[in-house]
Amino acid sequence: MSETGEYPPTMADLRKRVLAHRGWLHILEAGQGEDTEASVLVTLGFSASRIAALAAEAASNGTTIETELLHSGATTEDAYYRAVARFFRLPFMERIDPQTVVDLDGLDTQLVQPLQVRLTYPNRAPQIAMVPRAEKLPEFAAFLARKPALRDGLVITTPSALRAAVWEAGSARRVRRAATDLFDMQPHLSARIITTGTQGLVAGSMLTALAAICIAMPAILLPLLHITITLLYFACLALRMVALVEQRRQRRRAPALPQPVEEPLPVYSVMVAIYREADMVPQLVASLQRLEWPRSRLDIKIVCERDDAETLAALDAQKLPPHFEVVKVPPYHPRTKPKALAYALAAARGEFLAIYDAEDRPHPGQLMEAYRRFRSSGPELACLQAPLIISNVDENHISALFAMEYAALFRGLLPMLSRYRMPLPLGGTSNHFRTAVLRRVGGWDPFNVTEDADLGLRLYRLGYRSETLRCQTLEEAPVSRAVWIGQRTRWFKGWLQTWLVMTRNPLLTARQMGWRAMLVFHLLIGGMLFSALLHPLILVLFIKALLLLAHTPLAEMGMLTLGLMLMDGLNVIASYLVFLGLGMGSMIGLEKLKVGRRWIAVPMHWMMSSYAAWRAVNELRTNPFFWKKTPHRPARTARAGEASAAPGEWMRSTSVQRLRKALRQALRFMLSLLNQERWRGALRRT
Repeated sequence: MSETGEYPPTMADLRKRVLAHRGWLHILEAGQGEDTEASVLVTLGFSASRIAALAAEAASNGTTIETELLHSGATTEDAYYRAVARFFRLPFMERIDPQTVVDLDGLDTQLVQPLQVRLTYPNRAPQIAMVPRAEKLPEFAAFLARKPALRDGLVITTPSALRAAVWEAGSARRVRRAATDLFDMQPHLSARIITTGTQGLVAGSMLTALAAICIAMPAILLPLLHITITLLYFACLALRMVALVEQRRQRRRAPALPQPVEEPLPVYSVMVAIYREADMVPQLVASLQRLEWPRSRLDIKIVCERDDAETLAALDAQKLPPHFEVVKVPPYHPRTKPKALAYALAAARGEFLAIYDAEDRPHPGQLMEAYRRFRSSGPELACLQAPLIISNVDENHISALFAMEYAALFRGLLPMLSRYRMPLPLGGTSNHFRTAVLRRVGGWDPFNVTEDADLGLRLYRLGYRSETLRCQTLEEAPVSRAVWIGQRTRWFKGWLQTWLVMTRNPLLTARQMGWRAMLVFHLLIGGMLFSALLHPLILVLFIKALLLLAHTPLAEMGMLTLGLMLMDGLNVIASYLVFLGLGMGSMIGLEKLKVGRRWIAVPMHWMMSSYAAWRAVNELRTNPFFWKKTPHRPARTARAGEASAAPGEWMRSTSVQRLRKALRQALRFMLSLLNQERWRGALRRT
């Protein structure tokens, strides 16, 4: 019964009411069949054979015929909804003025499923802008027949026009929430506060006490401090040593492939944050177009800053297909990638969500592999990380060592952590999430400049797991020192932010993660920071030990001195060998050939990393939320005038030549020691 207590009219009654409306009669007749949507679309003038073919695709993909029609290219969204409006003799609104849309609670639901929105005007009655669905057109016809007076308050529009108006109308609220929600709801998980008062008090007290003891009792404390630093440094390398052993063991095992899932595919959202990347747009669109997923079930959002006119113009020139949407983020502090992604998250339609970068070229089957893994795993699996592989390995020494580092991380260390169900510090791209879980844990932290590592650890401490995929994503590595240093400084700063967030309440974090996972976290994140910051000191201690050996017989050295010398030497050599072993061991033969002899620059890579780490510590104090943009270029296309990108240029620079000269002199000195009679005599006495 209706609200007035009357029974609703039957279809026969409605037919009598609309006899005067000849076009509507056909819609009502179409609504009486078993396949309402197909009949309606044929009535609207589309070919019956075409609709039949689209119906088969809709049944296979779990969509509607209308959705398949709009994604097939047979008609444009504008032409289709104009035809619907013309059929019902209703006005068509190509563009909605955002000023007429009131930002009410629940408005963002129209970004996910655009159906209707209320338009208000200062000098006339409000209107309802509608996006009618084909399967509901018979009901819509009956509604107009029953209440013809409401025709004056209705307009037909397109989903894109409705979404564009909703994006703009709610932009101020949405961008404010994207920047503040995590801090407002869960401040202990946000990097907006760099250090708490307790952390500052503890750190200051420890440093003050250490300095006082060093001044008062240097003979006792300095050796003790040396022992502590040496053991901690070695512990930071231990996790990678375990990964190196595990890597060789896993080569003998065939990987288990997920089984195909026999059900209609869900909607899969893909989001790409892009900023000042106009040159990358054609390659990005082409790469996303190659993804193997039904177009009618893809929801691709390219997220760009509203004031980035050049990139927006490049996107507009691409004539993007219907499953693409450009999201324009209003200017708001902080200007970071995670804030842009958090802004667009409200509109993600997919059950699953993938994140890519502008320069990425993902494997076409990556979405399908991730979907099968999600379906074959329990709900605690929240994220899957695809391996990142560097395609310009042979361009110069920087790209070669970058490729080795990525191979060690994404094909060596992270798979091992995944197998042992340990926390994964995610990479900044090629992450696949359960969208509902991502929203539940608060999304990305807009104030953390390595939001990926932070999110991976937060997922773990809140009871979820992350694992790794096999289908790769290709990227281009930086090839100039300036770009490499800038990117690495941001990474170290973000890892330091993450470490500070996780250690605000160490007992709570340990209870949430477990002591074993907490230890892995410290060795992983803290270890990267600690080893990079202290590598120059360890190298100096090693050289000091060599100089001591050159002038002091072994018999005259104490056991503690000899032990520390051995540990210093082991730390330096292990730093390089583990880097090489885990990196080269994770590469295929062709990658190793492309690396060639560039591995000899590993000591320089460590020194550059240390320089970037110290810069990050200073930048965390002076400019904590600054996002250093890494410029990219299309694959294998050198930018005009970039001399630093030329192969071998890095090794010809003045600063690197000086470092190479110093290393050669140190090597000659070490070799000369072998020829000294004092060395030989000491060996004989021992």
